[in-house]
Amino acid sequence: MATFTNILESEEPSITINPSHKLAKINDNIYGGFTEHMGRCIYGGIYDPGNPLSDENGYRKDVIEAMRELNVPVVRYPGGNFVATYHWLDGVGPKEKRPPRPELAWLGLETNEFGTDEFLKWCETIGTEPYFALNFGTALGWVEYCNSSNNTYYANLRRQNGREKPYNVKYWALGNEMWGPWQVGQMTKEDYAKKAYQWAKALKLLDPSIELILCGETGYSTWDSYVLKECIKWDVHSLGGSMTASLISMHSIHIYTAAAEHLPNATAPRSAERAIEITARLIDLARIENGVPHTVPRQTICFDEWNVWDPTRAPGDKGAEEKYTLSDALAVGVWLNVFIRQSKYIGMANIAQSVNVISPLMTTKSGLLKQTTWWPLLLFSKYMRGYTLAINVRCAEYLGPTEPAWIRGTIETPWLDVSATISDEGWVSLAVVNVHETRGFETRLEGIGSGSVEVLTVTGQAVTVVNVEGKEEIGIKKSQWDGKGLFSFPKHSLTMLRWKA
Repeated sequence: MATFTNILESEEPSITINPSHKLAKINDNIYGGFTEHMGRCIYGGIYDPGNPLSDENGYRKDVIEAMRELNVPVVRYPGGNFVATYHWLDGVGPKEKRPPRPELAWLGLETNEFGTDEFLKWCETIGTEPYFALNFGTALGWVEYCNSSNNTYYANLRRQNGREKPYNVKYWALGNEMWGPWQVGQMTKEDYAKKAYQWAKALKLLDPSIELILCGETGYSTWDSYVLKECIKWDVHSLGGSMTASLISMHSIHIYTAAAEHLPNATAPRSAERAIEITARLIDLARIENGVPHTVPRQTICFDEWNVWDPTRAPGDKGAEEKYTLSDALAVGVWLNVFIRQSKYIGMANIAQSVNVISPLMTTKSGLLKQTTWWPLLLFSKYMRGYTLAINVRCAEYLGPTEPAWIRGTIETPWLDVSATISDEGWVSLAVVNVHETRGFETRLEGIGSGSVEVLTVTGQAVTVVNVEGKEEIGIKKSQWDGKGLFSFPKHSLTMLRWKA
C-alpha cells in the first residue's frame, strides 16, 4: 500500500519508507505465466520439435532457462478463449492417433500434438505449478485423469499413457470469460453462477484438495457482483457436512491496458488497481450477506490475464505478436507496482502470455528476443518478494487524459508510481516508475538508512524505443548510490533501489 500526497510541481518530492511497517505477505503466484494454444505460444514457442535449440521432448531449452530465470511459480493453460471448445481427451495418448480439430477461438487448426501430459511434463521441467482452465463439459474426467490415484477409468487411462502417479494439479478455473460474446460457451450471469456452483460441488467431491477459481469479468461489473453473491457461500450440507472451506478459493478478473500516447499508456494500469479494490469489497459484501464465517479463509483475486495489449496493433487472430516500447515497459512496471501494493487481496496473477503472444519473450529460429517488457518483469520477479511495505509518496500528479477515461476522479496518477517490499532476509526493494516523458525528479528518500544502495535502472533514449533482434537497447543498468542527499529518478524510467535493512 502507498499513500499519496499531491504537491505542486515546484515542490520537492519525497518517499517515506520504514522497513518495520510490513503490511501483507506477497503471494509468489503474482509472478505467474500463461500459455494458450494461440499463435506461436505453444507451437514454435515452448514446443518446437526438430529445432536444434529444443530438447528430446521438443521443448525449447532457451525458453525453459528464461522461465527458470523468472522463477515462474505457476502457469495457466490451455486458455484463454481456446478452452471453450477444447476436449482434453484429444490431446492425450499416442500422438499419431490424436485427432486434428478446427480451433474456433482463433480460427485455426489444432493438431493436438501438444496436450495435457506434454504440458505437465514441461511444468515439471521448469519447476512450476500448473493451473488449468476448464470447460464444464469435460471437467470431471480431466480432474480424474490428472489427480486420481483410484482404480477408475480416467486414472487408468493416465497410467496407460505412461504416468503412474497423479499430477496433483491444484488450481482449476471454472471457465474463461464466460460473459464474452466471443465465447462459444457464453452465458448470462444467472446461468453461469448456477452452473459454476453446481460444477464446483461435483469437482470438490471428486477431489477436495483442489482450489477453484470463479470466472469474473473486470472486477467492477454487474457480472462480478452477481456471480460473487451467488457463489461465495457457506453450504456445509452440500458436501455431506464435511466442508471445511468455501467451494471457491479465488475470483478471476481480466484487464488489458494500452493507449497510443505515452502518458495515458503508462498510467492505464491504475484502472487495474481500482478494479482490485472494488473486487475485494464485492468479495467482502458477498461473505457478509451470505453469512460466511470469519473462520473460512477469505477468497482472493486471481488476475489471470493482464498485460499491455493493443488488439489493433497486434490482432489476436493473427498471432498477437506485439512489439513493445519503453512506454509499454513502464506500464508493466506500474502493473507490477499495483500487484505489490494490493498484495493483501491477490492470490495469483498471470501475465498473458509467456511466449510470443503479447509476450515479453519472443522466440526466433536461432534464439530469444527479450522485449522491453521483459526487464521490469525480471526485476520484480527476482527482488519484489516477501512482504509489502507501507510507504508515503509526495509528488505532483499527471492531470491529463487517461485510458480508460474513468481513471480520472476515481484514483490518482502520480508522476512517481511506487511500491516497496522487504524479503525474509531483510533486503528492502523500492520500485519507482517515473512516467514523466521529459523531467527527472530530485527526490528525498526518508527511512533509507545509511550505507551503499544498489541501483537498477530500466530506461532508454525515448519512450518509443523497441528491442529488436540483434539490437536490444532496453535492458538493466546497474550502479551504486551512497544513500546521501537527494536521489534523481530519470525521466521515463523504472528504478529499483535495494539495501539491507
